[in-house]
Amino acid sequence: MHPPYPLWVNRYAAGIALAEAFRKGPGSRSNSLLLALPRGGVPVAAAMASQLHIPLATWSVRKIADPAEPEVAIGAIAAGDVLVWRDAEQAPLWAAMAERKGWLQTQQKELTRRQQLFGDPAPEQLRHRHLIVVDDGIATGMTAQAALVSLGKVNAASLSLAIPVVDSNVAEQLAPWVDRLEALAYVEDLSSVGLWYQHFPQLSDSEVLDYLKSPQANHKSPPSLRHSLN
Repeated sequence: MHPPYPLWVNRYAAGIALAEAFRKGPGSRSNSLLLALPRGGVPVAAAMASQLHIPLATWSVRKIADPAEPEVAIGAIAAGDVLVWRDAEQAPLWAAMAERKGWLQTQQKELTRRQQLFGDPAPEQLRHRHLIVVDDGIATGMTAQAALVSLGKVNAASLSLAIPVVDSNVAEQLAPWVDRLEALAYVEDLSSVGLWYQHFPQLSDSEVLDYLKSPQANHKSPPSLRHSLN
């Protein structure tokens, strides 16, 4: 399904709207923490942090795919040696292929690099906290599932998932993993998250780090995005 028009100017604008929706639910609780999936989830979560006054951190995940078809994920990895595959019946085949061709090792290295660069919290720092996982959208759900499985091991007080747009079927599959799922748009056969944004650029590591410096101190969008929100 293609939207008749983008719903949001950019990720930060989507985060502002998502914060408002999240506020109307059970609300944020003390000891809550926003966990953005980098890179795309970070601007969304930074906007939520500025509105809800909840601290922000990252939780890195990586999808596994054939470099010739990078948008087609066959699996995903996350902290705690979590590996999920697109089709459980085909998991041994995917795993053997990913390891034989070096795709798994490449993504494991990149996962470690991002965890260190963005300062992902240690699992023990998340214990008994109310965790809110944030991304810019979910089409296949591979990375989101890996993140939720990984965070399911940290003994959190609760686990929520907040996204601007999600495939309807994938949302049903992910719902059992969380205490709360908050989405602004449920879409049948979501083919591309980027279609729902007017501006959907790839983010650099330095841009992610800029968002992470002080998300709550800036109650407006970052200077580079303010002109797009007016």
